[in-house]
Amino acid sequence: MIELSDVSKSFVLHNQGDAVIPVMAGAALSVAPGECVALVGNSGAGKSTLMRMIYGNYLAGGGAIRVGDVDVARAEPREILRMRREVLGYVSQFLRVVPRVPALDVVAEPVLAAGGSHAEAEARARDLLARLNVPERLWTLSPTTFSGGEQQRVNIARGFAHLFPAMLLDEPTASLDATNRAVVLALIAEAKARGAAIVGIFHDAEARAQVCDREVDVSGFAPERAA
Repeated sequence: MIELSDVSKSFVLHNQGDAVIPVMAGAALSVAPGECVALVGNSGAGKSTLMRMIYGNYLAGGGAIRVGDVDVARAEPREILRMRREVLGYVSQFLRVVPRVPALDVVAEPVLAAGGSHAEAEARARDLLARLNVPERLWTLSPTTFSGGEQQRVNIARGFAHLFPAMLLDEPTASLDATNRAVVLALIAEAKARGAAIVGIFHDAEARAQVCDREVDVSGFAPERAA
């Protein structure tokens, strides 16, 4: 479902004489349906860079990144947008939403974007917000006014609203209390059970051990190692 082969990435520092900084070379990764793979490695090893390339936020310098039938490294913008609507979900660490949009609508939006009905979208949003213990009195309010923990749970609910065939998870249990951490781990287990292919960054070692099938050390993709 997610397949990377010989992926490379460099950054160009335009404010420093266009210096080229190679950060990754020869990256390879294969994630099957129903499998959760954790990206590990020291800070700065390239875990987030790899995730952003899979999602299409960063353009790969070379190689192939296949998510379903899309090669993200070569796809047109419209293909990447379609992939994000229908195929690849991304739970980031931070909630970014339009102000004044109610939390219920924020969570329901991915279901609508993928072609679901309003009734289906609202029911899914209500279920997830309730499971993640977001008080019902807040559902009609904009999450921009919420506490950090409440925003994080709305963000997680939004990421799991549509039943994506593939998912990227960036620290999904960070800063959560034990009760909500358990809910998130259950959501990940449910996604795996229905066949979702998942790539995640989990600094929570216990969570990683509970839901991940294996680990891939991104440090092995350093340019000097691939040379």
